[in-house]
Amino acid sequence: MKYMSIKNWPEDERPRERLLKYGAHNLSDAQLLAIILRTGGGGKSALDLSMELLTSFGELKKIENASPGEFAPFKGMGAVKVAQLKAAFELGRRALKETGEKGPVFSSGHDVYLYYCQRFKHLKKEVFCCAMLDAKNRVFKDYRVSEGTLTHSLVHPREAFRDAIKESAASVIFIHNHPSGDPAPSREDIAITERLADAGGIVGINVLDHIIIGDDTYTSMMEKGYIKKK
Repeated sequence: MKYMSIKNWPEDERPRERLLKYGAHNLSDAQLLAIILRTGGGGKSALDLSMELLTSFGELKKIENASPGEFAPFKGMGAVKVAQLKAAFELGRRALKETGEKGPVFSSGHDVYLYYCQRFKHLKKEVFCCAMLDAKNRVFKDYRVSEGTLTHSLVHPREAFRDAIKESAASVIFIHNHPSGDPAPSREDIAITERLADAGGIVGINVLDHIIIGDDTYTSMMEKGYIKKK
């Protein structure tokens, strides 16, 4: 079959034109991805490439969390297109944070796990995040502290509390994942938790918990006794 570029399609069938005419909410996931990618590769249109990605990864969340190397098998998915996808997903996340909606109030480690488990699902590396809470223990913002196997040098109190100090957070909860799926804390996890709890006492920001997320389960370092209640 002879390849036909999207620009040669009937105007009402082109994803970009359909978005402008009918609105983004009327387009499929593949059509929206095609607009971001703009072009295909290897004899495929941008829409063909988008459908190939969706078929291979299974869902948008897995495409969002995929590393650059995981796109290598797809012809046409060079560094520029990978960067375009990553930027689009990040803008979506930031837009959600700007809605002005108040975050949840956590009363247990299980609440934290339920709120963050989907964000950490399918990640191939350990990602360490800090959730900032107000005086009523309501989350108002979170940020990524580091990415990679946890060490004292990677998760330094200076970086871990950086934004929390700027935003005048009353307390924080740290969250990270174990790609192995087993949330049992390592010696390094325990040491980092105790170090961060001590640092929080010094800077006046209470560390409420450190949640380790695994496959459909979690560990609360507070519930395990590694963080003392105040």
